[in-house]
Amino acid sequence: MSKIVAVVNQKGGVGKTTTTVNLATALSTVGKKILIIDFDPQGNATTGLGVTDKKNIKGSYEVLTGEVKADQVSYETEIPNLFLMPSSPHLSGAEIELVGLKGRERLLRVALQPLGSFFDYIFIDCPPSLGLLTLNALVAADQVLVPLQCEFYALEGLSQLLDTVSKVKKNLNPGLDLQGIVLTMFDSRSSLSSQVANDVRLHLKDIVYKTHIPRNVRVAEAPSFGKPAVIYDMKCLGSLAYIQLAKEILSQEKELAA
Repeated sequence: MSKIVAVVNQKGGVGKTTTTVNLATALSTVGKKILIIDFDPQGNATTGLGVTDKKNIKGSYEVLTGEVKADQVSYETEIPNLFLMPSSPHLSGAEIELVGLKGRERLLRVALQPLGSFFDYIFIDCPPSLGLLTLNALVAADQVLVPLQCEFYALEGLSQLLDTVSKVKKNLNPGLDLQGIVLTMFDSRSSLSSQVANDVRLHLKDIVYKTHIPRNVRVAEAPSFGKPAVIYDMKCLGSLAYIQLAKEILSQEKELAA
Protein backbone atom coordinates (compact mmCIF):
# COMPACT_ATOMS: atom_id res chain seq x y z
CA MET A 1 0.00 0.00 0.00
CA SER A 2 1.00 3.62 -0.47
CA LYS A 3 2.71 5.13 2.56
CA ILE A 4 0.58 8.05 3.74
CA VAL A 5 2.35 10.89 5.54
CA ALA A 6 0.44 13.73 7.22
CA VAL A 7 2.51 16.92 7.35
CA VAL A 8 1.15 18.65 10.44
CA ASN A 9 1.70 21.68 12.61
CA GLN A 10 -1.17 23.71 14.07
CA LYS A 11 0.99 26.84 13.94
CA GLY A 12 1.02 28.66 10.62
CA GLY A 13 4.11 29.95 8.90
CA VAL A 14 6.45 27.13 9.90
CA GLY A 15 7.27 25.91 6.40
CA LYS A 16 4.69 23.11 6.32
CA THR A 17 3.61 23.53 2.71
CA THR A 18 7.15 24.34 1.58
CA THR A 19 8.35 21.13 3.21
CA THR A 20 5.52 19.07 1.70
CA VAL A 21 6.08 20.32 -1.84
CA ASN A 22 9.88 20.21 -1.87
CA LEU A 23 10.32 16.93 -0.03
CA ALA A 24 7.76 15.30 -2.33
CA THR A 25 9.53 16.73 -5.37
CA ALA A 26 12.93 15.55 -4.15
CA LEU A 27 11.57 12.03 -3.70
CA SER A 28 9.94 12.10 -7.14
CA THR A 29 13.30 12.89 -8.77
CA VAL A 30 14.71 9.57 -7.57
CA GLY A 31 11.85 7.62 -9.16
CA LYS A 32 9.34 7.52 -6.32
CA LYS A 33 5.73 8.03 -7.41
CA ILE A 34 4.28 10.74 -5.19
CA LEU A 35 0.85 12.26 -4.57
CA ILE A 36 0.43 15.54 -2.72
CA ILE A 37 -3.03 16.04 -1.22
CA ASP A 38 -3.61 19.73 -0.60
CA PHE A 39 -5.87 19.57 2.47
CA ASP A 40 -5.50 23.22 3.42
CA PRO A 41 -8.33 25.58 2.36
CA GLN A 42 -5.70 28.23 1.59
CA GLY A 43 -4.50 26.00 -1.25
CA ASN A 44 -0.86 27.05 -1.08
CA ALA A 45 0.47 23.69 -2.25
CA THR A 46 -1.90 23.88 -5.22
CA THR A 47 -0.66 27.34 -6.15
CA GLY A 48 2.95 26.32 -5.54
CA LEU A 49 2.60 23.61 -8.17
CA GLY A 50 1.32 26.00 -10.81
CA VAL A 51 -2.47 25.63 -10.49
CA THR A 52 -4.04 29.09 -10.56
CA ASP A 53 -7.72 28.37 -11.30
CA LYS A 54 -8.64 26.71 -8.01
CA LYS A 55 -12.35 27.58 -8.21
CA ASN A 56 -13.05 25.38 -11.22
CA ILE A 57 -11.05 22.28 -10.41
CA LYS A 58 -12.22 19.36 -8.29
CA GLY A 59 -9.95 17.95 -5.64
CA SER A 60 -9.70 17.10 -1.96
CA TYR A 61 -13.03 18.67 -0.97
CA GLU A 62 -14.97 16.61 -3.48
CA VAL A 63 -13.09 13.46 -2.43
CA LEU A 64 -13.85 14.13 1.24
CA THR A 65 -17.57 14.64 0.54
CA GLY A 66 -17.79 11.60 -1.73
CA GLU A 67 -18.60 13.56 -4.88
CA VAL A 68 -15.66 12.06 -6.80
CA LYS A 69 -13.20 9.22 -6.29
CA ALA A 70 -9.62 9.93 -5.29
CA ASP A 71 -8.10 8.49 -8.47
CA GLN A 72 -10.26 10.82 -10.61
CA VAL A 73 -8.71 13.99 -9.15
CA SER A 74 -5.09 12.91 -8.69
CA TYR A 75 -3.68 15.03 -11.50
CA GLU A 76 -0.26 14.71 -13.10
CA THR A 77 1.94 17.76 -12.67
CA GLU A 78 4.69 18.94 -14.99
CA ILE A 79 7.17 17.15 -12.74
CA PRO A 80 7.61 13.45 -13.61
CA ASN A 81 6.25 11.07 -10.93
CA LEU A 82 4.59 13.91 -8.99
CA PHE A 83 0.79 14.10 -8.78
CA LEU A 84 -1.49 16.62 -7.07
CA MET A 85 -4.94 16.43 -5.53
CA PRO A 86 -5.70 20.16 -5.37
CA SER A 87 -7.49 22.20 -2.76
CA SER A 88 -10.26 24.69 -3.40
CA PRO A 89 -12.03 27.41 -1.41
CA HIS A 90 -14.92 24.97 -0.82
CA LEU A 91 -12.70 23.09 1.65
CA SER A 92 -13.00 25.97 4.13
CA GLY A 93 -16.60 25.00 4.88
CA ALA A 94 -15.98 21.27 5.12
CA GLU A 95 -15.59 21.12 8.90
CA ILE A 96 -19.02 22.68 9.41
CA GLU A 97 -20.66 20.55 6.73
CA LEU A 98 -19.26 17.27 8.03
CA VAL A 99 -19.49 17.80 11.78
CA GLY A 100 -22.81 15.98 12.12
CA LEU A 101 -21.88 12.95 10.03
CA LYS A 102 -21.31 9.54 11.57
CA GLY A 103 -17.69 8.43 11.20
CA ARG A 104 -16.70 11.94 10.09
CA GLU A 105 -13.09 11.48 11.24
CA ARG A 106 -12.62 8.47 8.90
CA LEU A 107 -13.94 9.99 5.67
CA LEU A 108 -10.52 10.62 4.13
CA ARG A 109 -9.16 7.23 5.15
CA VAL A 110 -12.04 5.48 3.37
CA ALA A 111 -11.82 7.79 0.36
CA LEU A 112 -8.12 7.05 -0.21
CA GLN A 113 -8.48 3.26 -0.18
CA PRO A 114 -9.06 3.01 -3.98
CA LEU A 115 -5.56 4.42 -4.56
CA GLY A 116 -4.12 1.20 -3.18
CA SER A 117 -0.42 0.90 -3.95
CA PHE A 118 -0.37 3.17 -7.02
CA PHE A 119 1.84 5.69 -5.20
CA ASP A 120 4.96 5.13 -3.14
CA TYR A 121 4.11 8.09 -0.91
CA ILE A 122 1.03 10.21 -0.33
CA PHE A 123 1.76 13.49 1.47
CA ILE A 124 -1.18 15.30 3.07
CA ASP A 125 -0.54 19.01 3.50
CA CYS A 126 -2.73 19.81 6.52
CA PRO A 127 -4.25 23.15 7.51
CA PRO A 128 -2.66 25.13 10.39
CA SER A 129 -5.12 23.87 13.01
CA LEU A 130 -6.05 20.69 14.87
CA GLY A 131 -9.64 20.60 13.60
CA LEU A 132 -11.66 18.00 11.73
CA LEU A 133 -9.60 18.23 8.53
CA THR A 134 -6.33 17.55 10.35
CA LEU A 135 -8.02 14.79 12.36
CA ASN A 136 -9.09 13.14 9.08
CA ALA A 137 -5.51 13.35 7.83
CA LEU A 138 -4.14 11.78 11.03
CA VAL A 139 -6.67 8.94 10.90
CA ALA A 140 -5.81 8.30 7.23
CA ALA A 141 -2.03 8.47 7.71
CA ASP A 142 0.63 5.91 8.51
CA GLN A 143 3.11 8.53 9.69
CA VAL A 144 3.28 12.13 10.86
CA LEU A 145 5.95 14.60 9.77
CA VAL A 146 6.21 17.78 11.83
CA PRO A 147 7.96 20.86 10.41
CA LEU A 148 9.15 22.96 13.36
CA GLN A 149 10.31 26.53 12.93
CA CYS A 150 13.49 27.39 14.81
CA GLU A 151 11.88 30.08 16.94
CA PHE A 152 10.80 30.15 20.59
CA TYR A 153 7.03 30.33 20.06
CA ALA A 154 7.11 27.35 17.71
CA LEU A 155 8.01 25.13 20.66
CA GLU A 156 4.96 26.09 22.68
CA GLY A 157 2.49 24.13 20.57
CA LEU A 158 4.70 21.11 19.97
CA SER A 159 3.68 19.25 23.13
CA GLN A 160 0.00 19.80 22.29
CA LEU A 161 0.55 18.46 18.78
CA LEU A 162 2.43 15.39 19.99
CA ASP A 163 -0.31 14.78 22.57
CA THR A 164 -2.94 14.95 19.81
CA VAL A 165 -0.99 12.45 17.70
CA SER A 166 -0.75 10.14 20.73
CA LYS A 167 -4.50 10.33 21.35
CA VAL A 168 -5.33 9.64 17.69
CA LYS A 169 -3.01 6.64 17.77
CA LYS A 170 -4.64 5.32 20.93
CA ASN A 171 -8.28 5.88 19.98
CA LEU A 172 -8.63 6.06 16.20
CA ASN A 173 -5.55 4.90 14.31
CA PRO A 174 -3.29 2.40 16.12
CA GLY A 175 -1.01 2.22 13.07
CA LEU A 176 -0.06 5.90 13.28
CA ASP A 177 3.60 6.67 14.00
CA LEU A 178 5.66 9.83 14.30
CA GLN A 179 7.97 9.78 11.29
CA GLY A 180 10.02 12.69 12.56
CA ILE A 181 10.45 16.39 13.20
CA VAL A 182 12.23 18.56 10.66
CA LEU A 183 13.67 21.89 11.80
CA THR A 184 12.82 24.67 9.35
CA MET A 185 13.79 28.30 8.80
CA PHE A 186 17.13 27.75 10.53
CA ASP A 187 19.20 30.93 10.60
CA SER A 188 22.88 30.18 11.15
CA ARG A 189 23.45 33.82 12.15
CA SER A 190 20.98 33.58 15.02
CA SER A 191 21.94 32.12 18.38
CA LEU A 192 18.21 31.54 19.02
CA SER A 193 17.95 29.16 16.04
CA SER A 194 20.86 27.13 17.38
CA GLN A 195 19.42 27.17 20.91
CA VAL A 196 15.99 25.99 19.75
CA ALA A 197 17.55 23.27 17.58
CA ASN A 198 19.73 22.06 20.46
CA ASP A 199 16.80 22.03 22.91
CA VAL A 200 14.58 20.07 20.53
CA ARG A 201 17.31 17.53 19.81
CA LEU A 202 18.10 17.20 23.52
CA HIS A 203 14.51 16.40 24.48
CA LEU A 204 13.30 14.48 21.42
CA LYS A 205 16.58 12.93 20.31
CA ASP A 206 16.35 10.54 17.34
CA ILE A 207 12.92 11.65 16.13
CA VAL A 208 14.48 14.96 15.02
CA TYR A 209 16.08 14.72 11.58
CA LYS A 210 19.74 15.60 11.29
CA THR A 211 18.97 17.72 8.25
CA HIS A 212 17.67 21.20 9.00
CA ILE A 213 16.17 23.56 6.44
CA PRO A 214 17.81 27.02 6.30
CA ARG A 215 16.09 30.30 5.64
CA ASN A 216 16.55 30.87 1.93
CA VAL A 217 15.34 33.57 -0.44
CA ARG A 218 15.16 31.23 -3.44
CA VAL A 219 12.91 28.82 -1.55
CA ALA A 220 10.63 31.71 -0.52
CA GLU A 221 10.25 33.07 -4.06
CA ALA A 222 9.79 29.75 -5.88
CA PRO A 223 5.99 29.46 -5.23
CA SER A 224 5.37 32.75 -7.04
CA PHE A 225 6.66 31.01 -10.17
CA GLY A 226 4.42 27.97 -9.58
CA LYS A 227 7.39 25.68 -9.01
CA PRO A 228 8.95 23.82 -6.08
CA ALA A 229 12.29 25.31 -5.07
CA VAL A 230 13.93 21.98 -5.90
CA ILE A 231 12.97 22.60 -9.54
CA TYR A 232 13.20 26.41 -9.54
CA ASP A 233 16.79 26.42 -8.25
CA MET A 234 18.15 22.99 -7.42
CA LYS A 235 21.52 24.36 -6.30
CA CYS A 236 20.30 26.86 -3.68
CA LEU A 237 20.90 25.97 -0.04
CA GLY A 238 17.22 25.34 0.68
CA SER A 239 16.82 22.93 -2.22
CA LEU A 240 19.99 21.06 -1.30
CA ALA A 241 18.65 20.71 2.25
CA TYR A 242 15.37 19.19 1.05
CA ILE A 243 17.26 16.80 -1.21
CA GLN A 244 19.37 15.79 1.79
CA LEU A 245 16.22 15.35 3.90
CA ALA A 246 14.79 13.02 1.24
CA LYS A 247 17.99 10.98 1.34
CA GLU A 248 17.82 10.81 5.13
CA ILE A 249 14.21 9.58 5.06
CA LEU A 250 14.98 6.91 2.46
CA SER A 251 18.02 5.80 4.46
CA GLN A 252 15.92 5.63 7.61
CA GLU A 253 13.37 3.41 5.89
CA LYS A 254 16.06 1.07 4.60
CA GLU A 255 17.37 0.66 8.15
CA LEU A 256 13.89 -0.09 9.48
CA ALA A 257 13.26 -2.62 6.72
CA ALA A 258 16.59 -4.42 7.29
